[in-house]
Amino acid sequence: MAWFLLILAGLFEVGFTTCLKLSDNFRHLGWAGGFLVCAVLSFYFLNKASVTIPLGTAYAVWTGIGAVGTVLVGMVFFREPADFWRLFFIALLIGSVIGLKAVSAH
Repeated sequence: MAWFLLILAGLFEVGFTTCLKLSDNFRHLGWAGGFLVCAVLSFYFLNKASVTIPLGTAYAVWTGIGAVGTVLVGMVFFREPADFWRLFFIALLIGSVIGLKAVSAH
């Protein structure tokens, strides 16, 4: 259950970074509100997951999910580049997150 909560926290991190971009420096209150809701939920689920999962592992996985998800959202919705090196390092990051899960004691 803790890993599910951690994945959920990472997805809400993607939500808050996306809402942050769309809020246009908090000028669009709907997106700013979405940022706030997603940020609170992300930290809430991270906190719940870190009760069971070691903090360092939980934080690394949370930021990994958020980073990969945010890069993918940027490529798909904001037309950011998807060149070889970006994709290579995203794959490396995904492998690192999987590795942390594999060696985690819980």
